[in-house]
Amino acid sequence: MGIDQVDRTVVTQGPTVDAGQETVRTESHHTTRTGPEGPEMTRRIVVFVFGLIQIFIGARLVLLLLDARTTNGLVSGILDLSQLFVAPFDGILRTNSLHTAGSVLDVAAVLALVGWTVVELIVIWVLAIFRREPA
Repeated sequence: MGIDQVDRTVVTQGPTVDAGQETVRTESHHTTRTGPEGPEMTRRIVVFVFGLIQIFIGARLVLLLLDARTTNGLVSGILDLSQLFVAPFDGILRTNSLHTAGSVLDVAAVLALVGWTVVELIVIWVLAIFRREPA
């Protein structure tokens, strides 16, 4: 959020009949706040949350393709957390994964990545309905 601040002082001097000069002083102060309003901030939060979900699912895909050791704490943590987001998409297709020489292509995770992206786009579209454009 940015703040634009304008301070202005105007001094006007002019001749008068009585004392010779008259001075008029005018001061004004104007502060404008610029930054995202409510709907834009909500949209940014939604994009951030869905971005985190997509990062975890993408990391799951890469780790399974590289046949990462599931005994490693970081790997197992990512796989467990991403399973939470992949679980709604398990069983949609006849096979959930393809195995080749230790590597696994988690088809359910690919489907989950696409599914969560579609859900994100729908949520952003719904939020755009309530967004006002500046006049």
